[in-house]
Amino acid sequence: MAELLIVYHSRTGGSRQMAEAAVEAARDETPTTLIPAATAEPEMLLAAAGYLFCAPENLASLSGVMKDFFDRCYYPVLGRIEGRPYAQMICAGSDGEGAARQTARIAQGWRLREVQPPLIVCTHAQTPEAILAEKTIAGPDLARCRELGAAMAAGLSLGVF
Repeated sequence: MAELLIVYHSRTGGSRQMAEAAVEAARDETPTTLIPAATAEPEMLLAAAGYLFCAPENLASLSGVMKDFFDRCYYPVLGRIEGRPYAQMICAGSDGEGAARQTARIAQGWRLREVQPPLIVCTHAQTPEAILAEKTIAGPDLARCRELGAAMAAGLSLGVF
C-alpha cells in the first residue's frame, strides 16, 4: 500500500498537535509514518508515496529545524520524487503565509504536486510570552487537521493522487 509520510517540527507543541491529529486519521486509510523533521532522512521521502509537511511559522518564515530538514534532504531526492502529492499545515502566530510560501517553493523545486491549499492554524500569539508558551490547538482546528490527514491518506490509498 502507498505510504503517507508526515514530517513535522514543533517547539511549543502546536505543530505537533496538528501532525498528531493528521496521523490519527490517516492511519485509518493507509500506512502512515509520523517523524520529527530533525530525524527525517532522504530514504524516508523516497519510500513514501505522498507527504504532509507540518511546521510552525517563526519570524514570518518556516522554522529553522524544518528548513534544515529540507536542506539535508533536498539534493539526495531531487529528481527522484517528482509528481508525488503533498500538502502542508502551518501553525502560525500571525498569518503563516511566509512559511507556506517557503514550503511551496521547496516542493515546487522537487516537482511535487500540491493537492490541497496550505492549512494554516493561527494562534494569534503576538507577545514574547505568548509566542514562547506551550500551545493548545482548538478542537475545530484539530478536526481540520484530521480531515486533511484522512483526505491525503484516502487519496493515496485509492490511487487518486
